[in-house]
Amino acid sequence: MSKLKHENIKTLGELKTSGYTYKSIKDELRDNLLEKISNGEETFHGVWGYENSVIPELERAILSRHNINLLGLRGQAKTRLARLMVQLLDEWIPVVEGSEINDDPFEPISRYALELIKDKGDKTPIAWIHRDERFYEKLATPDVTVADLIGDIDPIKAANLKLSYADDRVIHFGMIPRANRSIFVINELPDLQARIQVALFNILQEGDIQIRGFKLRLSLDLQFVFTANPEDYTNRGSIVTPLKDRIGSQILTHYPENLEIAKKITLQEAQLDQRQKEIIHVPELALEVLEQISFEARKSEYVDAKSGVSARMSITAFENLLSASERRIARSKEEKTTLRLMDFMGIIPSITGKIELVYEGEQEGAGSVAETLIEDAIKSLFPTYFPKIAKLERKDSESVYDELIHWFFEGEGFDLLDEDNDQEYRNKLDSISPLNALLEEYQPSLAKEDTYFMKELLLWGLVAHKKLSKHRFTQGYQFKDLYGSYIRGL
Repeated sequence: MSKLKHENIKTLGELKTSGYTYKSIKDELRDNLLEKISNGEETFHGVWGYENSVIPELERAILSRHNINLLGLRGQAKTRLARLMVQLLDEWIPVVEGSEINDDPFEPISRYALELIKDKGDKTPIAWIHRDERFYEKLATPDVTVADLIGDIDPIKAANLKLSYADDRVIHFGMIPRANRSIFVINELPDLQARIQVALFNILQEGDIQIRGFKLRLSLDLQFVFTANPEDYTNRGSIVTPLKDRIGSQILTHYPENLEIAKKITLQEAQLDQRQKEIIHVPELALEVLEQISFEARKSEYVDAKSGVSARMSITAFENLLSASERRIARSKEEKTTLRLMDFMGIIPSITGKIELVYEGEQEGAGSVAETLIEDAIKSLFPTYFPKIAKLERKDSESVYDELIHWFFEGEGFDLLDEDNDQEYRNKLDSISPLNALLEEYQPSLAKEDTYFMKELLLWGLVAHKKLSKHRFTQGYQFKDLYGSYIRGL
């Protein structure tokens, strides 16, 4: 109903003449979804990479009126999908005013609503709730009780109303009855104790609840969405089989399948200050390196693949990356800057906090693994922009990189400092003539503002392929020929 129309309906009698008809939440979701699909509208806005996999399955589950379990590793937008289902609800629905469990005026189920309608008839007061208020979420933890979810006897209510414990009016409803006619999400379902999962059997199948032996039948109208991580099935618990049997559809989520989708997600989700966007130029290549780090982590021998690598890693790393540039601007008192590859050292805290290491990774150390992942990302992207460097090649074979390597062989080393201002940074990179020649040959149409990031990528790529050496010192990085300094020493 439109906002204007529902504001004029305040009693049951007015509701009857308005043409309103009762509809269950599953039918509500189903009808609104069908309308969106028919009109060619986007059903789950802002979720990228699931257009041909997860979203069609989720739509089929909603059309089938199923309760849903979203199964996937961390950072795969499970909770976001559940929250976006709210947009498929009717904007406003009527409830009996004062009802604890959102009784529909035409289909009341609580004692309070039934007695109020019997007493007042068409003058029964009606309230309206917006769809945003019809989303309930509970994180499953081992300390969750049946009383939290279903309800319990309230001795204070019994004393105030002077009722015995045998009277159903002394019941204090838990979260699930209070979420009647709403979407109810239980996150990390395997963490819920088995005996608590058993308490959900009747609600899912018959729609009723049992509290402390009360013969109480409430035909609750709920859309359940559960989320679970496959890792939890062995580490912390499992979904008990009868409960799993009562969940209509289990939908598997996944990580972004390519860099383009990953970049969209990161740019959409990163919490950036507007000033950062205005003063820091971010080359497209920098975003590719950033996302490639997550792809490398998901296949790394040092990272626990079963635990997964959350999309949040790229998001927080991007925020750290811009902050590293912003800090440099503040210290150099410049107005604008361009992101540098050196700034990627500032994202190491974002990586170490987001990955679970296997034994070999623990032996290497989290910081060392993070640096390896950055280097692996550069190595993977390198052949996209420059000629590939073979793993095994003859010592006397010629390479397009010979002149550049010889430049370092002849020199004493090349330093890039963390605190170099933009002009110093550019002058240093421009001073390497073979580096300029390689860019002109292989990246002739590159935008001028992205040139220096590409030059750095070329140097770091040669380091990753063991053609140059890179050494970190207090103020920055020094690049050298791999063997030159050793031979000169002899």
